[in-house]
Amino acid sequence: MKTRLLRTLPEPQSGDERRRSAELEFGQDLAARYATLGDRALRPRPVDGVLRALDIVLAVALLLPAAPVLALAALAIKLTSGSPVLYRGARVGRAGQTFTMYKLRTLRPDAEQRLRGLQDRELDRLTESEHTRIGRLLRATQLDELPQLVNVLRGEMSIVGPRPIRPVFFEELVIDIPQYWQRLVVRPGLTGFAQLRMRRDTTWAEKLAHDLEYLADRSVRLYVRIVLATVGRLLGRMRGELSRTPQPGT
Repeated sequence: MKTRLLRTLPEPQSGDERRRSAELEFGQDLAARYATLGDRALRPRPVDGVLRALDIVLAVALLLPAAPVLALAALAIKLTSGSPVLYRGARVGRAGQTFTMYKLRTLRPDAEQRLRGLQDRELDRLTESEHTRIGRLLRATQLDELPQLVNVLRGEMSIVGPRPIRPVFFEELVIDIPQYWQRLVVRPGLTGFAQLRMRRDTTWAEKLAHDLEYLADRSVRLYVRIVLATVGRLLGRMRGELSRTPQPGT
């Protein structure tokens, strides 16, 4: 009897795993409350099926050549700052369903504990001091975002859409900005209007305006336009990083 009981008990979780589980559970409660607000708005448009097909094609096309880069980056993180290699965080997705978002870890271990609850400029300022050496390069070139292509393939994210946000911040923003729930109409994305247009002083309301513009006007043409603009921006960042990297013998 005792043996059977032990076999049914769940495996013990680490502190980070328990925290993520609690955030995901909180997010499911949040989903139940806010998904009812959408009703007809949350029903997909015909174009959403085409955009989903583009997501899959692009995610596969990017993951194949990116695999060696991901492997090297993971090895560099492991050798320079240990485990974990991946950052896992709870985020609010389409219709309020929460999911675990993946990124290459760019901060020192346990940095999330020190940065918990911070937002905007204070978060940006303190995050700078938490970056590892390899993490600073990955963040500057946004190569740390590559694991989110797995989230895209799983249907939790899109290539283009509003940036995914933590459940606790989403809850606060819906109270401060009642229209904020409308972001739930589409999957969160790796890139979007807000990411391309925002500045350091961009407010949450301004970011939402850019997100709602894409949500209202989303189409294959707009999707491709945003993807191409993002590629151009990333290439510019990479050239900038390479030009600042000291060359041998200099």
